[in-house]
Amino acid sequence: MLISNKYNIPDTEIELHDIRAQGAGGQNVNKVSNAIHLRFDISASSLPDEYKDKLRFSSDRRISGDGVIIIKAQRYRSREKNREDALTRLQALIESAAYTPKHRTATKPTRASKTKRLDSKIQRGKLKTLRSKVQD
Repeated sequence: MLISNKYNIPDTEIELHDIRAQGAGGQNVNKVSNAIHLRFDISASSLPDEYKDKLRFSSDRRISGDGVIIIKAQRYRSREKNREDALTRLQALIESAAYTPKHRTATKPTRASKTKRLDSKIQRGKLKTLRSKVQD
């Protein structure tokens, strides 16, 4: 499974098991195992260490205390679509761990922007005083 341009997870590291789905499915729901139970061990994977650390310390409820990602896909009625859904959700979870936010550089407001802001505050105050009752 392709995570980014650089990293690829081999299919042997992902465990997929068929389980019986809950909910809608008619008579089929009692006979056919259409839901997918995906397990991915973070520590035993070939992901880079920085991805592993971010995944382990994330507060996602799909990650167990042992460091195993558990995803249950039962959104669709077909096994193939549920399998694709589980893999897509795993990919999205790993990509979210790979994302690093852009570093923000602090800037100062310009003198013109300060005066413009203060002028608009003065203008607003004058407008509000004109709305008040006229005093003798």
